[in-house]
Amino acid sequence: MTKTLLKKRSGFIVVSLVVAAFTLLSSPTVKADFSRLAALQNDGFAISAEARLLNAPNVTLASLNPNAERSPASVTKAYLGAAALNRFGPQHRFTTQLVSPGEIDANGVLQGDLVFEGGGDPSLTSENLWRLVQRLQQAGVREVAGGLVVSQWRFGPVECITTDRCDARSRVANSYSAPLSSAGVNFGSWCVNVAPAATPGEPARITHCDGPSSLTRVDNRVTTRPDNSGTELNAERLTDEHGDIMRISGQISTNAWPRDVYRGASDSARQTAQTLHAMLTRAGIVMGSEPRVTAEPPPQGASRLAAVDGKPLQEILLRVMNYSNNYMADVLALNLVETPGAQLRQAGEALEAYARSLPGHGPVTLESGSGLTTGNRTSAHGVNLMLESMFHQASLFPSFVATFQSPANGVMRFIRRGPEAFQHNVMIKTGTLNQPFAVRAAAGYFRTDSGRWGVFTVLVNGSRTTPYLNWTKVLEPLTQDLDDMIRAH
Repeated sequence: MTKTLLKKRSGFIVVSLVVAAFTLLSSPTVKADFSRLAALQNDGFAISAEARLLNAPNVTLASLNPNAERSPASVTKAYLGAAALNRFGPQHRFTTQLVSPGEIDANGVLQGDLVFEGGGDPSLTSENLWRLVQRLQQAGVREVAGGLVVSQWRFGPVECITTDRCDARSRVANSYSAPLSSAGVNFGSWCVNVAPAATPGEPARITHCDGPSSLTRVDNRVTTRPDNSGTELNAERLTDEHGDIMRISGQISTNAWPRDVYRGASDSARQTAQTLHAMLTRAGIVMGSEPRVTAEPPPQGASRLAAVDGKPLQEILLRVMNYSNNYMADVLALNLVETPGAQLRQAGEALEAYARSLPGHGPVTLESGSGLTTGNRTSAHGVNLMLESMFHQASLFPSFVATFQSPANGVMRFIRRGPEAFQHNVMIKTGTLNQPFAVRAAAGYFRTDSGRWGVFTVLVNGSRTTPYLNWTKVLEPLTQDLDDMIRAH
């Protein structure tokens, strides 16, 4: 009798626990949706948002117009990363080389031009150029009878499609608007180093970052101030009929550390020509004529004299995604085009073709790989399908998800906010545009408390009549809504 009663009581306890758990999960007080984010619609902002759990069974946790097309801004770079990994693989490296149709004689003279063949490496830096010069010396070259020819035959010059890049042909106060080329170095930017003079009141000392002198003209308006006076620098690159000018103004303290300043060049391939020519000269390699730029490929039969491989694609994507580097993104996208002389619209078409290969993706327009233009259009559901596709590719997913930021540890400080679950259970890519209308976008992955993976995408677009939209107004409700979803599952 006692045993029977215990069994009945045990059964009652189990049933009670199940009912209690079901009641808790189905209780209206446990919200897991985009109700907070949806409030932005009251201010006139258009939203496409969706959050889903992955693996069978797929569960949609929340959605707001998930199939509506919106501008994704730099969330476009997630498409780029997925397309590039599928096309090239994580360990792919872009090769830059020096070739020549001429022979090296017994005296180390290269009888012909030295051709720099740009390989479209988005991460090419001065360090790579120095290695090329060293390997050229190791090949026995001491003098070049011809001249240095920089070939951007793969792509370049690339037509500008945004106001920033078009204006940058004559004047620019940033580095991200640099013109695009398969032969660009240092992200298409000039770099000058600003150091204090020994005596207050004297002009600061300005040199090129890679040498004792400047490779472009400098308009030095920086004054040296006494110790602990503070350092404030303003810089812009101007261009006239004689070429580029770096205008630097402000002040620097006598006890301040030197500062590097980057500004986009007016012609990335020409900047590479000037930089490499100076390095060859410093290495003691005599050049027969001034450097020049061409869109023609190297002559048939040209022999390789030196080469350098860039960073693996998975490392390039870390910079593209974490720092949202627009120059690198668009150069990488142009590499997706197989025909020479690629332009940004062709790169966008390659990205669109990748997106359309995903079953059920829906309409998509991608005019560039960087997302700098509001002409890029996709939906939250489409982005999530792309994220889900990468999740199921075991050989690519580790490289892909590593390019997203963890809010708690990411390089972008403005995302270090919100509840603990958002800080530690989310990997995110953000996108921001202010003109001609505001765009605040976010997409990525999350892990629920029970260990399930999920994807989310939020695309918030303003209009010419909506007020300025700062990130706080989007992140505060988004972090709370995602936190609820993570804890509820």
